Amino acid sequence: MRIATIGLSFLSTLVLTVGSCFAPPVTAQPLDNPNLVESFPVGSDPIGVVFDGANIWTINHGSNNVTKLRASDGAWQGTFDVGDNPFYGTFDGANVWVGNFESGTSGSGTVTKLRASDGRWLNNFVAESPQGMTFDGANVWITNRLGNTVTKLRASDGAPLGVFDVGDTPIQTTFDGSSVWVTNLYGKTVTKRRAGDGALLGTFDVGLYPIGITFDGTNIWVANDGDDTLTKLRASDGTLLGTFRMGGGQHALFARRKVWLSHHYDDLVTSLNVSTGARGPTFHVDSGPKDLAFDGTSIWVATSSNTVNKISP
Repeated sequence: MRIATIGLSFLSTLVLTVGSCFAPPVTAQPLDNPNLVESFPVGSDPIGVVFDGANIWTINHGSNNVTKLRASDGAWQGTFDVGDNPFYGTFDGANVWVGNFESGTSGSGTVTKLRASDGRWLNNFVAESPQGMTFDGANVWITNRLGNTVTKLRASDGAPLGVFDVGDTPIQTTFDGSSVWVTNLYGKTVTKRRAGDGALLGTFDVGLYPIGITFDGTNIWVANDGDDTLTKLRASDGTLLGTFRMGGGQHALFARRKVWLSHHYDDLVTSLNVSTGARGPTFHVDSGPKDLAFDGTSIWVATSSNTVNKISP
């Protein structure tokens, strides 16, 4: 269900705002060659997508499992059970972690750790209503949607290292090399916490209903579902650098010098050059695109059609 019903047109223009300065509108590019998009069947209602260096994993919310596909050709490598109502995941260099929302009541939720090489179940850990996840090089951070917190687990053994307050209804998270950033859906903000000790470094205003978040090496980009915008923040201090009218977009990914957005309600994937602000081609995908991942060459997107699409631009 969409949080806010707002008109969306993928052929709308793009406007960049920095303070009171405006860049000239940039017209969206036409739909690209449909032959560049491949579709592979996975489990029921996939939401999250994870790349492990060789394979793509889809987090199948409707079937309580994950599907592993070889990234080079989409060949099926296995299906592995996780907990109830899984949403998103992350990869720690050896293992895939999956957040299981479970019953959706306060206090419920688990995180499943699977060995990436063969999908073997390694353990389950407690986390309240887990949603988004990121890996900081040593630890896994999990947003707790109902608790308005993030949980930090040591990746080697799942030991709890802290629970830290964020904003209202945290959804997704990313790591910028030193800090963890969290989108707060109903807070219209993002929270920045230092990864080393969880210290609060700032809370920054973004657009309406922020969901997706990604880091481009210098800046943070936030996809705001409620007002169809993309917010650019300087990672070092959270300064607002721009607001882009993208015609929608829930999930965000940085790859190939662009920020990629999935447009869940229009079955599109679009992109924006992070240096120039120019719009890239628009790709038609299967119905209801969600989370995105990059395999070093191609963009992968989970869809409500029980598929994952591979875009090779």
